[in-house]
Amino acid sequence: MAGKEYWISARGCVYNTNYHFVWSTKYRRKVLIGKIAEDLKELHEQIAKEKGVTLVTQEVMPDHVHLFIIMHPKFAPADIVKIFKGITAKKLFEMHPEIKSRLWNGHLWNPSYYVGTCGDTTKETVKMYIETQKVK
Repeated sequence: MAGKEYWISARGCVYNTNYHFVWSTKYRRKVLIGKIAEDLKELHEQIAKEKGVTLVTQEVMPDHVHLFIIMHPKFAPADIVKIFKGITAKKLFEMHPEIKSRLWNGHLWNPSYYVGTCGDTTKETVKMYIETQKVK
């Protein structure tokens, strides 16, 4: 199992929850470039700070976004995605109204997303740890 150096202690729990999120622009339009991409990265950092989420790393591609975050288990991954996508779409449209003309119906993000979990142990290690608990 992961060492204590990877654990985060919070009220009522200890956790090590790492998520990789990916979502794309509507119609995979390549609108996340230049100043728009820079502003999006800053917005991600602000949102993470406000919500108590650790933004480990991020990359903004012209038509999609990657976020690697650590978050408290009280947050559902779907809720975090809604927060990030909702706030960034609203703010980017305010900051860069010209991108609306490149997107039909004024939607910035595709409604779907990818989420994967990452940890410091493999599935096999966790399975073996659980199966050997009664042996101890």
